Amino acid sequence: MGDRDTAFAAYFAARSEAMRGTAYLLCGDWHRAEDLVQTAFTKLYLVWNRVSRHEVLDAYVRQILVRTFLDERRRGWWRRERVGGEQTDRPAPPDSPENRLVLLQALAAVPPRQRAVLVLRYWEDQSVDETAAVLGCSTGTVKSQSARGLETLRGLLSPTLSGTRKGQP
Repeated sequence: MGDRDTAFAAYFAARSEAMRGTAYLLCGDWHRAEDLVQTAFTKLYLVWNRVSRHEVLDAYVRQILVRTFLDERRRGWWRRERVGGEQTDRPAPPDSPENRLVLLQALAAVPPRQRAVLVLRYWEDQSVDETAAVLGCSTGTVKSQSARGLETLRGLLSPTLSGTRKGQP
């Protein structure tokens, strides 16, 4: 294995799991997340010799990942699944696995562009400017998509949250 391959393999080993987590939040499916990460790292490998600033690789791979996700959604290479579950009469603890599942299900129902903004802004902790750069749009678009995405998410979660509060004193 040459120096190029060794450096790439080390970067992949160090960062692929984090990118897989981001991909999962975007698409809501672990298998699709793995495919997205594989595609992103394949694209990175193809230009690895031309990447001169290795300190910005995370941002570059994240940009490839998000754009690949959005491109696939635009082309219709996806299928939408609705995941449903029964409502409980008692609220779950704030950080329970059930609440995380409800949040992930709601996030999967948010339109792709809004979801990408929410994941980048609130999961990846990117600034408005960084998010705009990744998505190739203006900061105003990031702000409006963020506001719309949060509103959509709240709308999707409020029936669930109000349904779990039934029977509470």
